[in-house]
Amino acid sequence: MLTALDHVQLAAPPGSEDLLRPFYTDTLGMTEIPKPPALAANGGCWFQAGGVHLHIGVENGFRPSAKAHPGLRITGIDAYAARLEAHGTHITWDAGLPGHRRFYAHDPVGNRLEFLEPAAAPPGSPRPAG
Repeated sequence: MLTALDHVQLAAPPGSEDLLRPFYTDTLGMTEIPKPPALAANGGCWFQAGGVHLHIGVENGFRPSAKAHPGLRITGIDAYAARLEAHGTHITWDAGLPGHRRFYAHDPVGNRLEFLEPAAAPPGSPRPAG
């Protein structure tokens, strides 16, 4: 039985770690965590924010996917979008997911990232039972 998602791995071209570190730490506010020594020799870097873990692995012949992406749940979506834009990251809002506000952005090597937050219920709407 599956119990949780441990991490998401994205790919990146060899030698791009120094380009990616400022984006994932300064722009997204994640913390770089050390890779185990046996894996560190392969290159790449790992990041964490709370229970969210993103691993960036080096891939020869890397091409970013146009569609595949991690969906990262956030709070304060407007402030978070402003943070990314203040760091020079282009964002694209998308209203296509009912009950959520979301936008897309790309990391410096072209990996697509989705950021989403459940939309607040309109005043007077019924509250979920429970």
